[in-house]
Amino acid sequence: MNTLLIQRLIPKMPLRYIIRSASTDADVPNFDMENPFEKEKPQCILCKHKIVVDYKNIRLLSQFQSSYTGQIYGRHITGLCKKQQELLETEIKKAQNSGMMGFYTKEPIFLQDPELYDVERPIRPHRF
Repeated sequence: MNTLLIQRLIPKMPLRYIIRSASTDADVPNFDMENPFEKEKPQCILCKHKIVVDYKNIRLLSQFQSSYTGQIYGRHITGLCKKQQELLETEIKKAQNSGMMGFYTKEPIFLQDPELYDVERPIRPHRF
């Protein structure tokens, strides 16, 4: 039976199940393996390493703040998921309001920390 005709008859079932159930030959190979060429799903660095963001961890929070202006880097630069980015922004603001972090400058001892991302090469380009 033609696979397009089968897909029209059963539109919600994936094609690989339709082909396997429609073919009754014993010579047909079984294709149940995953795609070896599929790229790994990108995951934010905080979720990957299961890091809990806290306002008292100034060293971690300062990595997501510009050393020149004190602005918090956006998601397109840091590569964080939406949930972690929002949590990070609230924790940075909490640390700034409690006096543990500066609003406009970064602590000089944190300037030598390794970078978690490249500011010059954002993950997703800007819209302008």
